Amino acid sequence: MNVLNITDQFPLVDETPLDLLVLAENSQHAAAAFIAAGTAANTVRSYRSALAYWSAWLQLRYGQVLGDAPLPVTVAVQFVLDHLARPLANGDWAHLLPPPIDAALVTARVKTRLGPLAFNTVSHRLAVLGKWHRLNEWDSPTEATALKTLLRDARKAQSRQGLSVRKKSAIVLEPLQALLATCDDGVRGIRDRALLLLAWSGGGRRRSEVVGLQVGDVRQLDADTWLYALGATKTDTGGVRREKPLRGPAAQALTAWLDAAPAESGPLFRRLYKGNKVGATALSSDQVARIIQRRAQLAGLDGDWAAHSLRSGFVTEAGRQGVPLGDVMAMTEHRSVTTVMGYFQAGTLLHSRVTDLLSPKT
Repeated sequence: MNVLNITDQFPLVDETPLDLLVLAENSQHAAAAFIAAGTAANTVRSYRSALAYWSAWLQLRYGQVLGDAPLPVTVAVQFVLDHLARPLANGDWAHLLPPPIDAALVTARVKTRLGPLAFNTVSHRLAVLGKWHRLNEWDSPTEATALKTLLRDARKAQSRQGLSVRKKSAIVLEPLQALLATCDDGVRGIRDRALLLLAWSGGGRRRSEVVGLQVGDVRQLDADTWLYALGATKTDTGGVRREKPLRGPAAQALTAWLDAAPAESGPLFRRLYKGNKVGATALSSDQVARIIQRRAQLAGLDGDWAAHSLRSGFVTEAGRQGVPLGDVMAMTEHRSVTTVMGYFQAGTLLHSRVTDLLSPKT
C-alpha cells in the first residue's frame, strides 16, 4: 500500500471552514465513551484535548468529523506525515501540514504554535485515537503495519539528526531532598512537603491520585506510620480500596500537615488563599505540577520537571537501591512490566558493576 494515497471517501481539502461548535460537540461525544468506560477524570481531560485536535484537523484536512464510523489507515498515516518533521537533503526540516490549516488550528486554540508537533505528542494522539476505536469495537487504524513502520522510521530519522524524544526529569533522592529543602515551616511549606513525600514515598503517585485523596482515606498506625487508601485509579478502575504505607519522613510530614490544617473530612490537600488561609477545595492536578516546578526553581534545579517526575523518580531510585521489581510494582500499581522497566533498569545500572568494568575489583 502506498501510504500517501488517500481514499476517495477522504479527499485532501484545505479550505473547509472550521466549525467550532461542531468541533466541541464531536470531541465531547467522543470523550463520553471514555467516561462511560470508567476512565480517570484527569485522563479524560487529556483525551478530550487530543480528540478536540483530531476533530479540528479532520474538519480542515478532509471536511470530515469524528463520527460514528472508524477512520481508515490512510488518514492516520496522513496525520503523522502532517505533524512529524522529517529531515531534508539540504539539512532543513519539513512536514506536510498546509500552512493555512496550521494557522487555523492555532487560531482555534487547539494547537499552541505553528509548526510540527513533538514525537511524544503525535504518539499520544494516535494512542487516544486507537483507544477510542477500541471502545467503539472498531478496528483501529493505529494497529496497521504501515503506520507502525512509519512511526518507527520517523523516530529513527529524528534520532539520527540528534532530535531525541524528550522525557521529564526524574526526581530521584538528591533532587527530592533539594525540593524538600525549599519547604519552610509555614503552612505552604508544610503542605508542599507532605504532598511531595506522600506522592514520592507512597509509590510515585499520579497527580490525579494525589488530589483525589480525602482526609478519610488516611489513618495513622503509630507515630512513624500512616496508611492511605486508593480507590479508582488510571490502571484500576474498579474502585476497590487498596491501602499503601507511609513511613518515616513521609509519615511525619503528613502528621505535620494535618496538625497545621486539621479537618474531619474533605480533600486531604487543599488550596491556600491570601494570608496562607487553608481553603476547603482540593488542589487541581495542574496545581500539583506547578508546585513541583516552583520548588525546582527555588532549589535551582536544571531539568524538565513535572508531576510525572515524582513517579519516574520513585521507580528509578528504587532501582538504584536494589529494591525488587515486584515490590516496586506493588507500590506503583503499574500493570505493565515494560512500562516500569525503563525507569527501573536505568536506576539499577547506575550502581551496577557492568558500568564500571575498567575499575579494579575491591
